[in-house]
Amino acid sequence: MIADIGYGLNGLAYLTLLLLLLTDRKAGLAKHLLILASLATLVWSLSLITSLFGSLSVSRLLLADAAKQLVWLLFIASCLQDDFTDIWQVLKRPATLFVVLPCLAALLIPQFIAVSPTLRFLGHTVLALEALVLLEVMYRQSGDNKWAYKPLVQYLGAIHLFEFVTYANAAMVNQIEPVYIEARGYIYLLLVPLLVVAIRRIKNWGVDIFISRDVVLHSSLLLVAGSYLFIMALVGYIINLVGGSWGATVQIVLIVLSLALLGTLFLSNSFRTRSKVFITKHFFANQYDYRVEWVKLTKALSSTSNETSQVYRNALEGILGAVNYDAGQLVKVVNDDFEMVSRIQSTTLSDNQVLILEQLLPYCARTGWLIDIDEYKVSPFQYEGLALDRSILDECEFQLVLPLFQNEKVWGMALLNPVGSERVKLDWEVRDYLNAVTEQVGTFIFHHEAAKAVAENAQFAAFSRMSAFVLHDLKNVLAQIDLILANAEQHKNNPEFIDDTFETLTHTKARMDKMLQQLNEKNIDDGGKDAAYLLSGLVEKVITDRCQQLKPVPVLHCVEESKVVADPEKLSNVLFHLLNNAQQATPDDGTIEVVLMRDHASSRQLLLIEDSGSGMDADFIEHRLFKPFDTTKGNAGMGIGAYDAKNYMTSIGGKLTVQSQPGEGSCFTLVFPLD
Repeated sequence: MIADIGYGLNGLAYLTLLLLLLTDRKAGLAKHLLILASLATLVWSLSLITSLFGSLSVSRLLLADAAKQLVWLLFIASCLQDDFTDIWQVLKRPATLFVVLPCLAALLIPQFIAVSPTLRFLGHTVLALEALVLLEVMYRQSGDNKWAYKPLVQYLGAIHLFEFVTYANAAMVNQIEPVYIEARGYIYLLLVPLLVVAIRRIKNWGVDIFISRDVVLHSSLLLVAGSYLFIMALVGYIINLVGGSWGATVQIVLIVLSLALLGTLFLSNSFRTRSKVFITKHFFANQYDYRVEWVKLTKALSSTSNETSQVYRNALEGILGAVNYDAGQLVKVVNDDFEMVSRIQSTTLSDNQVLILEQLLPYCARTGWLIDIDEYKVSPFQYEGLALDRSILDECEFQLVLPLFQNEKVWGMALLNPVGSERVKLDWEVRDYLNAVTEQVGTFIFHHEAAKAVAENAQFAAFSRMSAFVLHDLKNVLAQIDLILANAEQHKNNPEFIDDTFETLTHTKARMDKMLQQLNEKNIDDGGKDAAYLLSGLVEKVITDRCQQLKPVPVLHCVEESKVVADPEKLSNVLFHLLNNAQQATPDDGTIEVVLMRDHASSRQLLLIEDSGSGMDADFIEHRLFKPFDTTKGNAGMGIGAYDAKNYMTSIGGKLTVQSQPGEGSCFTLVFPLD
């Protein structure tokens, strides 16, 4: 009866393994041989149950063992070489015939010739020894895969070592000890987990059996509950035994309290979640091979180009490749606005998507969490404190929002969307993995931006050195003008045109003095800084004083305006540069309009400079327009005007954007904060 229970449980275990193998859709030689071996072991276990097939004879036992051993030896022979594609390649190999020949002899010879039990016991001892030798060869040949093959060697090694001991003892005493027969089913049953682990570890077999984490969780909880109740019952029994008249009462109280405590734990969502994470971390293989994934990410971030746009694209490709997604955007946060710096297979952000990002930004800054929009739609309680506008949530094209942090502030966000890929669910492992990826990608971006800042500072240092030579020349010119003025004092009674000339020279001298002061970085009257001004006055002054020499002359349209805080001199230079560029790009019969209006929704003042000139293409705007020391004017320009304009607007909390099409003109928008 004891043996029947063991063989029955073992048969049930191998039936479960067989069903798991059949659910795997991947085809391959290893899978077919594993199915055959599991089926053979299942039939072997059932054939040894005496309550089904009667008392167990020695002949039936040896026949069942030989048949099972034949299948497993064939499986071991297929593992000695990893390039077999079908069973016929295994059978045609001469070494395979050498491996299975002793087993075939033990299986067939007794059917035709009378062989003594002792010789048959000895033959099965040799078969077990042969399997152990083959396992040693297989383990040595596994090379770098020893870790993967170790559970398989342990499983088959323990089984065949037990078979060797069983039949070696039987050969010596001329009979099989009943205790070995009774223990076999239980030993095979307890060793099955090693085979399951081996199947999951050996990747080149192509077998991917799945065991639900929920099933393991519930089984573990039942095991814990059973152990807990057993301990409580044992404690209650001891109290009842030694407690005298109070023993029964204390035992009942203890049992009720222990059941209440157990129910409280099992109903706790936190306890179940922690248990599931613990089981997943310690008993399941990782979802990602981190060595491979890290090498892949490193290759994605490697680039010979120092262009900022390419760096952002490499960063986005690295994040997309980490989860095998197809489409995404990399968005940078600038003064609480969102600037898309790179995108792959995705459209620009709509107003509603920008609104969603504005709602996500403070939550990500506070918690540092990765956001799964799909998960939020179903289980918003997973994101405590996050309130998204559900009326526009369906318009969100991205699924995952991964914040990137710099100095504990949100630098930007990666927005990922699986167009043709399988959606990734953010469990604990994926979150940890993506946190590491975004940390690495962020370091890559920040390193580039720091290197870019150093390079720009070096360029400005070179510009400063160049200015020293210009300063020297200006001093020489100034000395000549001083000499002219000193000599002219003797002719102050000459005709009127000479007086006009003196006046002009004096004005020129004043202008050059101011240039020298600026080049020497001396203190200039900054009375206009940090004060509020109406932009219309500044624009009119720039147009009247500095934009009359070229056509078309800009025209101002003031729709609505409020005072903004700015340095009037610096802002005038910015406006003049943009207006002058517009004049140079627009034919004489074209138009240049400056429009002032307010954006009440975001409390900002807008200044639009629209021209009907030649326009610019998207590549020029993205890669050259705001790049310092890159000019299309040859020696006539330094290439820092647009760069300086954008940096100045950013420094006062605003921004500068541009929209343009070749042949259709351009529109520069200066955004000023009003708060």
